[in-house]
Amino acid sequence: MVRSAAGGGPGHGTLQGHDAAASALARLSSSLKPQLGTRLPAVLSVRVLLFILVVVLSLGVLVPIVSRSRSDLNAVRTSQTVPRLPHTANLHLGTNWRRYSLPQAAQAVASDGVLIVCTVSQPYLEFLNNWLISLARQNRHQAALIIAEDYATLDFVNTRWPGHAVLIPPALHEESNLRFGSQGFFNLTSRRPQYLLEILELGYSVLYNDVDMVWLADPFSYFKNKRDVYITDDMAMIKPEDHSHALPPPGKNGRTYICSCMLYLRPTEGAKLLMRAWIKELQERQWSPSHKTNDQPAFNWALNKTAGQVDVYLLPQVAFPSGGLYFKNETWRQETANKHVIVHNNYVVGSEKKLKRFRNHNLWFVEVDAGLSPLSEKGG
Repeated sequence: MVRSAAGGGPGHGTLQGHDAAASALARLSSSLKPQLGTRLPAVLSVRVLLFILVVVLSLGVLVPIVSRSRSDLNAVRTSQTVPRLPHTANLHLGTNWRRYSLPQAAQAVASDGVLIVCTVSQPYLEFLNNWLISLARQNRHQAALIIAEDYATLDFVNTRWPGHAVLIPPALHEESNLRFGSQGFFNLTSRRPQYLLEILELGYSVLYNDVDMVWLADPFSYFKNKRDVYITDDMAMIKPEDHSHALPPPGKNGRTYICSCMLYLRPTEGAKLLMRAWIKELQERQWSPSHKTNDQPAFNWALNKTAGQVDVYLLPQVAFPSGGLYFKNETWRQETANKHVIVHNNYVVGSEKKLKRFRNHNLWFVEVDAGLSPLSEKGG
């Protein structure tokens, strides 16, 4: 049922039409009475009044219908010509971001049911900015959801780009040691599978990246064959370009060497099973001073133990190289130029070394494309 333009309930516009018709008829009858009484026969005057009554009543019914039809047509035309604003357009700086939930953030940011997710804490904000610029170069940044690990990061991002950051309690202490191999680093990275599982449970596909990555091309054409999970090899050894896309066999330590820093997951039971297995492995393989682990070994154990139950696809190495290959093998890098999609700046420890390496390879986009950053003062 179509409502009237005034916002009333069903039929409200038709009642208004009848009232207007009755009023018009009263005014018309009043103005005609002197003339009809003196110039027209009584029978004719009755016929004239009945004819006028039918015409006015018809107009009272038809005009609102025509008006509503035109309004509906205009609404359709508007919806076809005006681009849909992102849900984040409804968010503003006055929002209490500490009460902003993952379901709210996912709904606000997702594009076609997909989220591009990273986790980050305050010491790595400059790498976050560089990563976001690389997404913006591919016009994919609007689907980016930043899971802030501390309130400083949450406030920094949402002040500049409202709605694109969310914090899932508890917040990380801002003084935590996050150096690779530390307990703080383990505590930080071990939260990742729980975040990803929650997103999958909400029904979204998710592309997860660490922020020491950069995009050189759009990766989404590689995720078309509807597998559960898409993974990348973390090895520096060169594979043939037509290598198998199956899960590689375990290495000498009994497990594979797949990177946990670049994953594409679809909201399938297989992907959820893998995330739950990863969480379980992390609970059983805690960090200790004698066993300075991180989330990646647990991820590989989970992959191996769920093999055959999860539809896994190994992405091509030439498009998604590790830092040990891309940055350390110049010959390979030159021979495969223009085939690289996402590059990971790993196989080196420390922010300063990562920054220097990005700069040396012209991948520090902060210095050349700063205007594309959604975190600039102009916002996203």
